[in-house]
Amino acid sequence: MRITLFLVAVIALMASCRSTRKIQTVIAKRDTVTVVKPVVDNSKEDTLAFIRQSLAGMKAAEISFNTFSAKINVDYQGADGKKYDVNANLRMYKDSAIWISITAIFGIEGLRAYITKDSVKVLNKQDKVYTARSVAYLQEMTKLPLDLHSLQEILIGNPVFVDSNVISYSKAGDKISLLSLGDWFKGLLTLNSNYKIDNSKLDDMDITRSRTCNLSYTDYENKKGVEFSTKRRITVAEKGKLDIKLDFKSYEFNETLSFPFSVPKNYKKD
Repeated sequence: MRITLFLVAVIALMASCRSTRKIQTVIAKRDTVTVVKPVVDNSKEDTLAFIRQSLAGMKAAEISFNTFSAKINVDYQGADGKKYDVNANLRMYKDSAIWISITAIFGIEGLRAYITKDSVKVLNKQDKVYTARSVAYLQEMTKLPLDLHSLQEILIGNPVFVDSNVISYSKAGDKISLLSLGDWFKGLLTLNSNYKIDNSKLDDMDITRSRTCNLSYTDYENKKGVEFSTKRRITVAEKGKLDIKLDFKSYEFNETLSFPFSVPKNYKKD
């Protein structure tokens, strides 16, 4: 069960660090994450023109792919302070499937998951348990409007849920920050000079939850004309603090992939 929840946490926390709808207010500072308040340009005409330019640049910088595969080292520290170091093998077929295999010490596979437009299937190989749910399971577990497409965009490193009605921005050197207020989060999205995500900071709109999240993208490299962040860090705090580091050791675009997933007869169904 622990490794199943770990998988959901990795996907969900990457998803929770996102930009939402309309830029209106500065995010309040939380105890766990420091927020730098940007200076906002209030010239309406200049603001709208710059925002259109930024959104167009961000759209042009999105990664286009048919298939994607990666080997990722994952360092995970939970609210209990315990640390875990696992490896994730990720494969994706655009708008069709996400396949994830998680291995721990000595390369022993502990979990395999297969996500499609309609379903989430998980093999817990530690406990020999098979779980099958509709894709709504991800929404129930994370309290976020997730689907296959948005998950793929998040994992590949593209921005998601960015509304074209953005009306304000700030600049600091070669960085552009967009400040938003949406249905789920107050969000501050920072882009680098290539219009790629540099950092995303969010606070939950539900004050009873006090969920806050910070996601950073670093170590971009250009592989066959694709700018890709190879190191990412996710910090989430609610009742406790969760820290995840993702190090993409290798990755490939548009190769022929397989998505093996079969349920052994001795597995119990959850």
